[in-house]
Amino acid sequence: METARVLVAADKFKGSLTAVQVAERVTAGLRRAVPGVRVETLPVADGGDGTVAAAVAAGFERREARVTGPLGDPVTAAYALRDSTAVVEMAEASGLQRLPDGVFAPLTATTYGSGELLKAALDAGAATIVFGVGGSATTDGGAGMLAALGARFLDADSKPVGPGGGGLAGLAEADLSGLDPRLKDIDLILASDVDNPLTGPKGAPEVYGRQKGASEEDIAVLDAALAHYASILGPEKAALPGAGAAGGIGYGALVALGARFRPGIEVMLDVLGFAPALARATLVITGEGSLDEQTLHGKAPAGVAAAAREAGIEVVAVCGRLALSQEALSGAGIARAYALAELEPDPAVSMAQAGPLLERVAESIARDFLH
Repeated sequence: METARVLVAADKFKGSLTAVQVAERVTAGLRRAVPGVRVETLPVADGGDGTVAAAVAAGFERREARVTGPLGDPVTAAYALRDSTAVVEMAEASGLQRLPDGVFAPLTATTYGSGELLKAALDAGAATIVFGVGGSATTDGGAGMLAALGARFLDADSKPVGPGGGGLAGLAEADLSGLDPRLKDIDLILASDVDNPLTGPKGAPEVYGRQKGASEEDIAVLDAALAHYASILGPEKAALPGAGAAGGIGYGALVALGARFRPGIEVMLDVLGFAPALARATLVITGEGSLDEQTLHGKAPAGVAAAAREAGIEVVAVCGRLALSQEALSGAGIARAYALAELEPDPAVSMAQAGPLLERVAESIARDFLH
C-alpha cells in the first residue's frame, strides 16, 4: 500500500485556535496514531482576518506599518510580502479586532488605515496586491482608504467631510485626481467571501451593520449616505458583487482603484501554492470553527474541498461545531466531518480545550482513513 500523504489545509477556529495552531494540533494527533505518516501543512484563509498569518505561514515575509485605526488612534498593522506580491488584510488596520471591547463607532469608524497599509505595500515595491477584505469595524464605502491614498471628499463649503459613513451624507464633491499614481500600474485583487452590493436590502449597512454596533436608525443613515456617495463616485459599480464587502470598502476599491473582485479563498489558494501541495497529497483535511450554511458560500473549507474534488483526492473536515447534514457535506466534496462538540458538548469547554480535543479528533481520522 502506498504511504499516505496528508495535506492539512484548514482555516482558524475563531476565538480558540489560529489556522497555524489547527495545523499543528491535527498533525500531532495524526502522528500519535500513525507515527510514520507524512503530513504537509498549509494554513488557509479566505480574505478575512487571519489572511496575513496564512501568507506568512506559507513563506511570505511579515512586515509592519503604523497606521490609523478605525477610531483614529494609531495601531501597528501587519501585511505580508513575497517578491513583488503583497497580501494586505483590511482587518489588520480597520477591523473589529481593533476596537476596545464593547466600543463601536458605526457612523464614524474609518478605513483610513487600510489605505495607509496599501500605501506601505506600494512603498515596499508590490506590483500585485491581494487585498483581503472582511471583519471590518467600518461602513464608510472605502472613503477613508481613498483619502489616505490621496483622494479628497469635500462638503458644500469645500471642507473635508467627517470620518466614517455618517460623514458621507454631507458629501458635495469627490476629487480623485490626487490618488497615488502608482495605483494605475499594479494589479489589485479584491479578495472576499462576500458578494453583497453596496446598498439596499442585501447591502453592507443592512446585512453587516448590526455586528458593528449600528442601530436600525444608523443603518438607514448609512444606507442613504452610501447611496449618495455612490451617486457622486459612480453608481454603476455599486451593484457589483463584492461592492458591499467590509462596509463598502469593496466599492471604493472597485470604483476608484481599478480593483478586480475574486472569491477570497480562490485567490488565497493560488497565492499560498495550494495546487502543488494538493498534487503531493492522498488525503486532505480542511475545516474551520463552525461548519454551517455559511461555509458553503465561499468559505475556506468549501474552496479547499472543491479543488481537492476536482483533483480526485478525498477530503475530511474538522470543526468545533457541525451544523451541516451529511448530504450537504457530500455535496461540497467532504467525505466526513469531525466536530469537537462530539467529544465535548459544552461550547465554552470545547473552545477552551480546542487544542487537545482536536488532537483526539485527528487520531480518529487516522484510524478511519489511514489504516
